[in-house]
Amino acid sequence: MDKITVPKIKRFKGEKIITALTAYDFLTARIVDEAGIDIILVGDSVGTTVQGLSSTIPVKMGEMLYHTRIVHRAIKRALLIGDMPFLSYQTSQEDAIRNAGLFLKEGAEAIKLEGGITIAPLVEKLVSSGIPVMGHIGLTPQSINVFGGYKFQGKTEKGAERLINDACSLEQAGAFSIVLEGMPEEVGKEVTAKTKIPTIGIGAGRFCDGQILVITDILGMDPFFAPKFVKKYLNLYDEIKNAVSQYKNEVEEKKFPTEEHVTHQNKEI
Repeated sequence: MDKITVPKIKRFKGEKIITALTAYDFLTARIVDEAGIDIILVGDSVGTTVQGLSSTIPVKMGEMLYHTRIVHRAIKRALLIGDMPFLSYQTSQEDAIRNAGLFLKEGAEAIKLEGGITIAPLVEKLVSSGIPVMGHIGLTPQSINVFGGYKFQGKTEKGAERLINDACSLEQAGAFSIVLEGMPEEVGKEVTAKTKIPTIGIGAGRFCDGQILVITDILGMDPFFAPKFVKKYLNLYDEIKNAVSQYKNEVEEKKFPTEEHVTHQNKEI
């Protein structure tokens, strides 16, 4: 399979629906890559899916670099994108370039950051420094304290216009794609039509140039988290729990290990 690159992702608009998923560890990333997913995002959603946090805000740069490093080892085809955590790019352009560069040193081929018009100058600076940027607008999780929670954006005419302007400003600044999260389908469709770079939707309807979801969501690993825009392709929570329970019972009942699982002295392994 041919390696996916930033220019290829840009060319996919209007030609191919883009598939994207998150991954945070080597084994999962290898499976996702071998399945043919185009983009693997090491998302700051690691905070809620792996670390047990209530939001992505506490996630640190060092943690994101660690997960990027181990995911990179598994990837042969997909485009690897590192997610810039809260306060890794908001403090200054110098901090943003330095931190974004660290992602590339760990194997990421691009970075993602949240925001629209207000961060367009930073996006332009990053791109001019040789760092490809994926934008992210709409329900941006790092701004939940401003939004008052995880609330859909663009429901009003003014809100929709703001999102369209955000997307256009990111495109003009040099972003190669934009994640559209948590917005009405009509707004996702209009943003997609008005930009020449691919839009990747998550809770933004059916008309984006691609879709992204969190890997643990599609695998059904958290029965307590089920937003409307997520489809669970497995109920891995119950499957893993049942396997662990079976193991526990077999150990306690001395049904495991059996003869086939042991090695004897003076016998070939």
